[in-house]
Parts: sequence; structure tokens; C-alpha cells
Amino acid sequence: MKLVVAITGSSGAIYAKVLLDRLLLLETQWEKIGIVLSDNALINWELELGKPDFSVYQKFDFYEKNNFLAPFASGSAQYKTMIVCPCSMGMLGRVATGISNDLVTRAADVILKERRRLILVTRDTPLSLIHLNNMKSVTEAGGVICPACPSFYSNPVGSEAIAATVVDRVLDLAGFDLQTYRWGAETD
Repeated sequence: MKLVVAITGSSGAIYAKVLLDRLLLLETQWEKIGIVLSDNALINWELELGKPDFSVYQKFDFYEKNNFLAPFASGSAQYKTMIVCPCSMGMLGRVATGISNDLVTRAADVILKERRRLILVTRDTPLSLIHLNNMKSVTEAGGVICPACPSFYSNPVGSEAIAATVVDRVLDLAGFDLQTYRWGAETD
């Protein structure tokens, strides 16, 4: 599997960090992972988690937000899935209206036009009618809106465990085989 992960400027950098950490653990299930961050994603990461150390993610390929030569800027590179985590409402609006003004929006446009899997992990509340209509547009175009709404029936302890309840759901949607809490499954 070739996967694109975009990290945008909404609050919720913890979701992006947990996603990247989980993907490292699933490395036998992917061929390539391209990462692109918006300027605001870097600001929020530092505000919420401290200065980022992306050297721990050397197995991933990082691309500048304006690098339209990145392989996933074209459908011919066959990246099958894109996860935007967290996805700001501004990014949602640009994706919903087909505005391809940076690598994140271009990659999302490519994923949708190729009828591949786009998962937007939105993280804003409350929602305006504009947000809801943008979510509707993305859904009608084939994308999946997966709000960052943690679950608590597994009794997660700590912010990373809480974030993992969302991230594991996203990884399920992306087609990964992972061990995670399953409702109704027997536990030891």
C-alpha cells in the first residue's frame, strides 16, 4: 500500500503523532508513506506537543507543501489512500471545492478523481452549515469524513490512548490489519 498522510493546521496534533507512530508499527503493511505538513500544522504541533522531532519518522518520505513534483501529485503514482489528520475546516473547504493550491489539496484532488480512498479526520466544533455542506460535498465525491471523536468504552488512559481510539478507526478505514479494541470482542 502507498499512503499519503497530510497534517494540517487544526488543533489535534496528538492525532497526527499517534497516527505516525502507529504506521511505524504497521510497516510490513505499507510500501511507501508520503507526508506533507501545512505551515499551521507545524505551529500547532509545537504549541500542543513541543518542538517536533521528525527524525524518528525516517522511514517516511516528507515533502514540502508546494512540491508539486511529489509522486502523489499525480494519479499515475498509484497512491491508494490519503489521510488528512487533523483536517482543518479551511482544508476541508478547499478539498470540497476542488481548489488545488498546494500539495495537500492537489493530492486530495488526485485521490478523489482516481476514485481512491480519502479520509478526512476533521477536528472542529461547533460546525457551521458551510462546514456541513463541505462535508456533504466531499462525501458525495467519495471521501470519508471521520471526525476526531474519541470513544471511551475501552477505558483509555492518557491523551495518546484516547487519540488512539480515533487513529485506530482511521487505520481500519484505510484498510490496515491491526490489533485494537473491538466492541463485543472478548478481552483477557
